[in-house]
Amino acid sequence: MMHYDDARSERPRLLVVANRLPVSAKRTGENSWSLEMSPGGLVSGLLGVTSQFDTKWVGWPGVDVYNEVEKNALTKSLAEMKCIPVFLNGVFDQYYNGYCNGILWPILHHMGLPQEDQHDTNQTFETQYDAYKKANRMFLDVIIQNYEEGDTVWCHDYHLMFLPQYLKEHNNKIKVGWFLHSPFPSSEVYKTLPSRSELLRAVLTADLLGFHTYDFVRHFLSTCTRILGVEGTHEGVVYQGRVTRVAVFPIGIDPDRFIRTCKLPEVTQQMTVLKERFAGKKVILGVDRLDMIKGIPQKYLAFEKFLEENPYWRDKVVLVQIAVPTRNDVPEYRKLKSQVHGLVGRINGRFGSVSSLPIHHLDCSVDFNYLCALYAIADVMLVTSLRDGMNLVSYEFVACQEAKKGVLVLSEFAGAGQSLGVGALLVNPWDVTEVSSAIKEALNMPAEERETRHKFNFQYVYTHSAKKWGSDFMSELNGTIAESEMQIRNIPHGLPQQDVIQRYSQSNNRLIILGFCGTLTEQNNSLSKEMDLKLNPELKGTLKALCNDPKTTVVVLSRSDKNILDKNFGEYNIWLAAENGMFEKHTTGEWVTYMPQNMNLDWVDSVKNVFKYFTDRTPRSFVKSSETSLVWNYEYADVEFGRAQARDLLQYLWAGPISNASVDVVRGNHSVEVHAIGETKGAAIGRILGEIVYRKSMTTPIDFVFCSGYFLEKDEDIYTFFESKILSSKLSHETRSKSSSCNNSRKKKKISMNVLDLKKENYFSAATGQARTKARYVIDSSLDVVDLLHKLAVADTTMTDSFSDSELYEPRNENENANLKRWINSVRRRKMEIGDTGQIGM
Repeated sequence: MMHYDDARSERPRLLVVANRLPVSAKRTGENSWSLEMSPGGLVSGLLGVTSQFDTKWVGWPGVDVYNEVEKNALTKSLAEMKCIPVFLNGVFDQYYNGYCNGILWPILHHMGLPQEDQHDTNQTFETQYDAYKKANRMFLDVIIQNYEEGDTVWCHDYHLMFLPQYLKEHNNKIKVGWFLHSPFPSSEVYKTLPSRSELLRAVLTADLLGFHTYDFVRHFLSTCTRILGVEGTHEGVVYQGRVTRVAVFPIGIDPDRFIRTCKLPEVTQQMTVLKERFAGKKVILGVDRLDMIKGIPQKYLAFEKFLEENPYWRDKVVLVQIAVPTRNDVPEYRKLKSQVHGLVGRINGRFGSVSSLPIHHLDCSVDFNYLCALYAIADVMLVTSLRDGMNLVSYEFVACQEAKKGVLVLSEFAGAGQSLGVGALLVNPWDVTEVSSAIKEALNMPAEERETRHKFNFQYVYTHSAKKWGSDFMSELNGTIAESEMQIRNIPHGLPQQDVIQRYSQSNNRLIILGFCGTLTEQNNSLSKEMDLKLNPELKGTLKALCNDPKTTVVVLSRSDKNILDKNFGEYNIWLAAENGMFEKHTTGEWVTYMPQNMNLDWVDSVKNVFKYFTDRTPRSFVKSSETSLVWNYEYADVEFGRAQARDLLQYLWAGPISNASVDVVRGNHSVEVHAIGETKGAAIGRILGEIVYRKSMTTPIDFVFCSGYFLEKDEDIYTFFESKILSSKLSHETRSKSSSCNNSRKKKKISMNVLDLKKENYFSAATGQARTKARYVIDSSLDVVDLLHKLAVADTTMTDSFSDSELYEPRNENENANLKRWINSVRRRKMEIGDTGQIGM
């Protein structure tokens, strides 16, 4: 039994949460329990962190306890071993045997979704899924009861995929790591899971996600991209404005434990007995659970083929297979057991004799000392897993082979294949011919080569221990947390709506600058034929109220072309800037062109041809064109395929059509844009502002600016444009640029030199749906922009009597309608109390 220091530790606390506690509990009497800590596994893995953390375990105790007195007694006994039980009474069967083992486990091991039993209405996918979520909630409740501020929570395996989300919802400051001990399948397999999106979103709330191999990480990132449409980077997954770190941490064993055991007198004696038992024969060893993924039938078929093709070895080799029974109550496992026994009987019948059998098959587990003795005397270790998270049996064999230096024949589908591949003979377990040849090569391998291969593997196993695995994960988690905290300090806060509304209502001359696409457009996930951008219909009354307010000037600054802006804003008293300000107009006037006279557009036709070529070969992609730009968009195409096509498209462009052209190429989230070199939004806004002041004969300085949009990074200089003006609070009016399409005979009026009188507290820049931005604040979505603009429209009490509630805003649901009416009425009551010049108290 493990001993602990009862003194209170000053070390930071770590809560290790797994489906099962590393303890075997046996009832020894009424309200009394006998407990034994299980060696190996996670216990070994946490040896590297116990010196740094005061570690406590949270999990199911392995027994069902219904009596409260017995629960308290078991809880008290477990506390002495720093274990905290989660009693899963009532949900365990559907949670563990149902959803975890019956649905998630086959999916994660590439076996596909099992067929649902249509006759069992008490145990369906839905009831098992509900039990899974409920069990995760029960884990959460226990953690909350035992959590102390500053604790780190490390969640383990597919049994607890919802737990990171539940923890973050309870307290977003909790440090949460999650590690998957099984494989992660390709997206084609995972996407058959009915609850696929919910599970991915849940684990992505963790601060760090760990996997055994790079293949599993690659599958996970690809799955997130294909199913959630999020971006996978070298850092991890960009989701909801934050990066969830995803990294590889290959687990190991405690090699010293195996090395010490092999030197024990009782073990050396067992080795002697085994050597005498198999004298004159080479020993091939297999140690597996009797499980579908372990490939035991494939192993026997390959061994049978080896004996068929190599008569010399028939009485000179023996295969010892330890097949640890699992889940004997499941029909599929009973069927597998019968299949294995049939193969053993057939092979022993064909190639055995009264005095010698080629296969020794044991349907049982063996004690640790005897297992180490078997490892030590084996000449070949044969691992034929069809799909395995890591397979630490191969590590254990290497650790025990200091003297014999046997050969490891290892399945390429085991996670260990990526770690021990240098020293092992890697095989495809489905190819019995290849495995048979590998067995022959291993048995005939020269001693020098065996020693060289063993040296590589032993060095890896010894240095990449379970202790290192735990230490590496926790170091990365703490590093990720520190990095995240630095990022949080640099991430803009959410827009303070009350401050915006109050400052707006107090100002005398307001400027509202808005992007169009992703800010004012209606949300539409379908693919329409024309791909037209349309103004959100909920904004019509609101926008009209704002545009007709004499104290407010509204500007829409967009990369869209003139026709799209005319179509959507023709009825409003608004200022429009198309193609990033190359074309400007007030809706009562004509478009004015600010495109340089010498702008070269010879590149357009050749770029169109390239875009057409990639549109034809990329289903659901499309091209949008304007006078000065072309955009290839793959938003509705398969994300990964679209991204790969975008890379190829860029190579085509740089190789020819734009190699010497004066253009900018912008790679968006789901698009590639080529446009003539011109102005960014930040460069254009100064000229646009001068035009507005000139046209409106503006004499009152602008004392409030709200600027928001879903802009490309290079266009975010529009946010910093006003930051620089705040320092002086004054902007010298620049003479309006001349162009060929301007009316040069227009009479110029005297304009105030003090266009801006903008204080810091009256400037609000907010990026829509972007966490990494130069803006001061962020707004979650375009729907929040709609809500804010509506509140601004009714905030100025001089306007609330000019429009009805329905004209201002068309709410999305009845509850929102009631809330907005109460808000508007409170504004009007406030107006009556303090008069038109009063301020709105929020």
